[in-house]
Amino acid sequence: MTNILVAGVVGLITTLLGTPLAIRMFRRRGWGQLIREEGPKAHYEKRGTPTMGGLVILIGAVLGYLLGHIGRRGFSLPEDSGLLAIGTIVALGVLGFIDDMIKIRKSRSLGLQSRAKFLGQLIIGVVFAVIAVKVVNIGTDLSLFRSTAVNLGIFFYAWVFLMMAASSNGVNLTDGLDGLAVGSAAQVFGAFVVIAFWQFRHQVFYDLSATGSDPFELALVASALFGACAGFLWWNTAPAKIFMGDTGSIMLGGAMAVLAVLLNTQLLLVLLGGLYVVETLSVILQVAWFKQTGKRIFLMAPVHHHFELAGWAEYTVIVRFWVLSGLSVAFGLGLFYADFLSKGGAL
Repeated sequence: MTNILVAGVVGLITTLLGTPLAIRMFRRRGWGQLIREEGPKAHYEKRGTPTMGGLVILIGAVLGYLLGHIGRRGFSLPEDSGLLAIGTIVALGVLGFIDDMIKIRKSRSLGLQSRAKFLGQLIIGVVFAVIAVKVVNIGTDLSLFRSTAVNLGIFFYAWVFLMMAASSNGVNLTDGLDGLAVGSAAQVFGAFVVIAFWQFRHQVFYDLSATGSDPFELALVASALFGACAGFLWWNTAPAKIFMGDTGSIMLGGAMAVLAVLLNTQLLLVLLGGLYVVETLSVILQVAWFKQTGKRIFLMAPVHHHFELAGWAEYTVIVRFWVLSGLSVAFGLGLFYADFLSKGGAL
């Protein structure tokens, strides 16, 4: 338990103290945020705010994970599942960094072309899935609270990619208001800390000898991410001093899918990340309805902008959406625990 706390504290301190340094450095380099012209006018004043703060979150998460292995007997070597998780998260961060750099270099709000971003997520997702199955030895079963009897076989690799792409893009769409995405992400990673530690304490119940993943390693990853998000939120909350950019949103969304796959809670991610599901659906519905009727369901999508244009103050939208995210996370954890009790789990 101490190691998990250390991972979270290191992630927290790294971003809490490192973000101001990043703000100054990014300003000198001219790494400023570009704003969508069709967005709410109140956002125009945010133009030029340092972006790519996801780099600080990534550094905090990696340091937290590594230093979380220091114990009474010195440094213990990371396990395969933890290395796979943190390595995949770094790869997603690099993909987001490339996207952000293109925006900055070309002075436009669009970075990588959709096909290029799709290809990058495809490569990362498939490589992750292959290593998870072949090296970590996780099963190819569909999972909710743990593995089910539904074996996806070869389709498992496509499923993992879809999870990673959907979660990455979901967080990316949500990252439109100060602190909204990273604040809700901290809640999700906090839930994964609980889930991973619970599985570690009940290894027989979750049949960990057959799943391959090490839940303690994944608890370190989740805790480091939670701490890094919490520290960054101090500077990203309204009015934001820095944005995390696609470097952060693609990385954090993908990290949720990585943890869900390795902890055998794939479908549970839909509940834990309920806010991102709502944001993504609002865009899908808006586009589909406009193509069919020429009219819009929302004043603007994603849906958080709809409420802004309807007259809600930005901070009001953020806090209320945090509440919705918290309720979704609490519901997901409640079902996870209810499943444990219903199947005869013992404290």
